[in-house]
Amino acid sequence: MSEKRVYTFGNGKAEGRAEMRNLLGGKGANLAEMNLIGVPVPPGFTITTDVCNEYFEKGKDDVVALLKSEVEKSVKHIEKLMGAKFGDPINPLLVSVRSGARASMPGMMDTILNLGLNDTVVIGLAQKTGNERFAYDSYRRFVQMYGDVVMGMKPENKEDIDPFEAIIQQVKAQRGIKLDNEMNVDELKQLVVLFKQAIQERTGMKFPTDPMEQLWGAICAVFDSWMNDRAILYRKMEGIPQEWGTAVTVMAMVFGNMGDTSATGVCFSRDAATGENIFNGEYLINAQGEDVVAGIRTPQQITKEGSLRWAKLQGISEEVRAKKYPSMEENMPEIFQELNALQDKLEKHYHDMQDMEFTVQEGKLWFLQTRNGKRTGTAMVKIAMDLLHEGEIDEKTALKRCEPGKLDELLHPVFDKEALAGAKVLTRGLLGIAGCCLRSDRLLR
Repeated sequence: MSEKRVYTFGNGKAEGRAEMRNLLGGKGANLAEMNLIGVPVPPGFTITTDVCNEYFEKGKDDVVALLKSEVEKSVKHIEKLMGAKFGDPINPLLVSVRSGARASMPGMMDTILNLGLNDTVVIGLAQKTGNERFAYDSYRRFVQMYGDVVMGMKPENKEDIDPFEAIIQQVKAQRGIKLDNEMNVDELKQLVVLFKQAIQERTGMKFPTDPMEQLWGAICAVFDSWMNDRAILYRKMEGIPQEWGTAVTVMAMVFGNMGDTSATGVCFSRDAATGENIFNGEYLINAQGEDVVAGIRTPQQITKEGSLRWAKLQGISEEVRAKKYPSMEENMPEIFQELNALQDKLEKHYHDMQDMEFTVQEGKLWFLQTRNGKRTGTAMVKIAMDLLHEGEIDEKTALKRCEPGKLDELLHPVFDKEALAGAKVLTRGLLGIAGCCLRSDRLLR
């Protein structure tokens, strides 16, 4: 195996590249590649997939010892590029820790954001940014995520409410508020205290205050998540070998929850359901990544066209849409133009539909991920043929893009378009994932 276990990236330079996805995982390889082609990406480093196998062969302590010098050197690399110091109470640097296998496994493994905070650093972050609410919002998110992923503070069974969410609901009930972003600074501080108390009561462990201890806990938790139940099941379904392992990427944090000039979102260079060549996605102002998929707030559409389509499906008037749910194209036009140009650049670079994650921090756009997007069987065929006609791929590549297993989807019964247009609407909801529901007399897809 390679002696080098950690690869850095940042400021337009990278030790890795897209072709190294087997070693760096899809996320790490693409972050390196985006650096090299001029896409704005926070600096960071990736621990290789080989180390994941070492982790399960040799154990946590041996692997931490093997990685220690390289990781500490790489943290200094991030500090230098960001002009901040990890764990410093005056000029603090925070990081995220993310998984990334060579094959895309969305949502199967774990992520930790805002790592590096403690009771002293959070005060420094508030003073540095002049935004106490942002600092404590980040702190409560970190304690919640770290407590869940690293310390095992989870619901005891599928029917139980998440213990952190139960505490959040209790605090919001004190003033009768409904949304997380309505909580004030004192309530966010209260959450931090209550979260830590609950973690110690439930797990018997105190929440770690040393940032490097936090970092090692998060790195090991991401490796551990390679063997969690949902990841194992997903690998079996997708035919992904266990020995491939996952990489771990550590990146400087950029924040979408710093106010009304900050945002976070996900986007696709084409429609993943239909294959239509239309840029689309969702975003939230003053939020972090998990908020977009958590269902707590309704995300807004990135493009005006997408927003108009969404409002029509939801039965929302144009007046209400424009006032309450404006698109990013309308609300942040300059950021939208930059995002639109970069998504087009990435699709042309990879010659395939891209699934991207981004954050806007106080008016500056950062990309956190790009990957070839998952798509339906219908979209798979349309995208392959469209890219062929556009001259982006050749016939052989187009044929290879059509997975035999997904062609089966095209043979399933579908609603007649004319009948569907005249159907009576019973209820409305947000698009989630394909599935079915059972009734005693029929099966409805």
